[in-house]
Amino acid sequence: MTSVRAHADRYGAPRRERSLDIDTLLSVTGAASPSGLWDRIGGRLYALPIRRVSLADYERVCPGDGARILEQAELARERRVRMLGASAVLGTPIDWHSDFKTGRSWPKTFMRDIDFMNLDAPSDVKIPWELSRLQWLIPEGQAYLLTGDERFAADVRAVLESWIESNPYAQGVNWACTMEPAMRTLSWTWLFHVFARSRAWSDEAFRSKFLRALYLHGEFVERYLERTDVNGNHLTADAVAMVFVGLFFGGGAAPKRWADRGWRLLCEELPRQVLADGVDFEGSIPYHRLVLELFFLAARYREACGLAVPDDYRDRVVQMARFTLAYSRPDGSTPLVGDGDDARALPFGPQPIGDHRYLVGLIGSHWSVPDLLGAPNGSCAEIFWTLGSGGASRVRASSSGDQNRSAAFPQGGIYVMRNDSDHVLIECGPVGMAGRGGHGHNDCLSFDAVLDGVHLISDCGAYVYTASPRDRNHFRSTAAHNTPQIDGQEINRFVADDQLWALHDDATPDVRLWQPGSRDDVFIGSHNGFERLGDGITPVRTITLDHERHLLSVIDECEGSGTHTVSIPLHLAVGVTVRRQGSDALVLAAGGREFHLEWSPSSEWKLEIGDGRISSSYGVVDPAVRLVWTRTGALPSTLVMQVAPLEGVGVPVSQGMSCRQS
Repeated sequence: MTSVRAHADRYGAPRRERSLDIDTLLSVTGAASPSGLWDRIGGRLYALPIRRVSLADYERVCPGDGARILEQAELARERRVRMLGASAVLGTPIDWHSDFKTGRSWPKTFMRDIDFMNLDAPSDVKIPWELSRLQWLIPEGQAYLLTGDERFAADVRAVLESWIESNPYAQGVNWACTMEPAMRTLSWTWLFHVFARSRAWSDEAFRSKFLRALYLHGEFVERYLERTDVNGNHLTADAVAMVFVGLFFGGGAAPKRWADRGWRLLCEELPRQVLADGVDFEGSIPYHRLVLELFFLAARYREACGLAVPDDYRDRVVQMARFTLAYSRPDGSTPLVGDGDDARALPFGPQPIGDHRYLVGLIGSHWSVPDLLGAPNGSCAEIFWTLGSGGASRVRASSSGDQNRSAAFPQGGIYVMRNDSDHVLIECGPVGMAGRGGHGHNDCLSFDAVLDGVHLISDCGAYVYTASPRDRNHFRSTAAHNTPQIDGQEINRFVADDQLWALHDDATPDVRLWQPGSRDDVFIGSHNGFERLGDGITPVRTITLDHERHLLSVIDECEGSGTHTVSIPLHLAVGVTVRRQGSDALVLAAGGREFHLEWSPSSEWKLEIGDGRISSSYGVVDPAVRLVWTRTGALPSTLVMQVAPLEGVGVPVSQGMSCRQS
């Protein structure tokens, strides 16, 4: 935005809110009366089926979840919230402009004048943003549909009125990033269709206030689209919001323009942001989940309104679901690849934040994709509230397929070795966001491993963003990943300590071999991120999974010359303990099981057993064991490791791993 336009908007925004009275809204939407507009919108089809269902009928489809919904709804009524690793009891009135973890507040001024990063303070702007997305009210909507209890309708209305009063158009931190009003449109439109015919939402004054506020959200998102030369999930959310608000209002020139423009942007951005193999280009599995939800929900809304969705759009979204199926571990959890801020489009189910399998069932059922329909699909609640009882029952009845085949996603640089009880995910892809960094980490050649049903080796996650620049940079650093590091340098250099979403595009990955097989899978990869250090330094990693013995072999060679320090870390999953067994072996223990880890040549490598940290979700961090093998000397160097269930060990490292690099 130019400085002239920003100056004009600073004074124009309050006038725009005042000028959009109910008569103006009726004029621009082509409605004759407030009740007529309300009823017209209420009669329009929505992205999701919203209808009353008895608690007993719901329990038959999703056993036990009704009680969970009612409990969460009562907590919302009590203003007890938990989000982003923190819990709070919100005051009365709700403070919409503060981080309740630190007490930091942002002023209620024109949104372009607000410094919401606050890198010199421990505050986290994501707290007021997440609070204002109002997704914590969704259980009240679900409870209302299950019980018809008007208390929930009255309470949600009170929260909405509080938010509207406290957040004038374009004023305050909750307008400072366009993605925030964009994400609000999803929950607001859903809440409308849930409560539109309730007694608590029946008076004309509230209806006018609600519709005016939502229409202004549409205007804001269109005016402040987050469009740059390389776009990511922010523009995706903005475009989805335009589709939602446009189709929600239906009548009038502006809503039609929003819906058409938003859809056009999504059709342009989907093949740019999602690679041909279905992997989101930002280099993050949690953000892959978010954008998959967004691209899918916009398409579903259009189809509900009888509008076309091109085959290539649908096919790319289906391929995203296939990637989700591949990266999901046997227990439904997911590797912590890249950034993660727990973001969801419309969260309905009880599953942990790391369980993405419901997306496989949603997309498989909606578009009748046989291989997705036949795969494990996670939470039936997500499918029920998005597709209806028929969709949920169909997926549950069909869940008998096999997801346990190894798979490669070469454009995204993800390779998955798997069987019924092993799951090894290897990262060998480009820097996230088309070389900008974005939500990607310095994780080339890193891996996550489940062996014989036990999670042993983990990525470290992301933890926080602006709340701690130091932690932010640590968790995206090379040292925080299971990949070789040379002379303490980054694979891709940081642009600056305060550029928290930027990396230099230093490392080009090179997959030298991908050979899945019935007996074992073999991966060989390298990158050139350390060539800038001179001496032709190139790390080359070979990973082999023996399917029968659940044995994982890792050979790390560092090609080149000169004297350098090579460090090779392994971050053990939370809860895994370790004890030494001689000079070249460890016993890893977890889940009542023990695994043998040995390495060679032990005389050249020093092992340090230290403290690590793993963040399973935003704002949450747990202690874990960090192993680091270090060697200082002339290159080339080689470290050979293997890990397997203790009861299956019997092949020495030197015999079991030496012949797979030819």
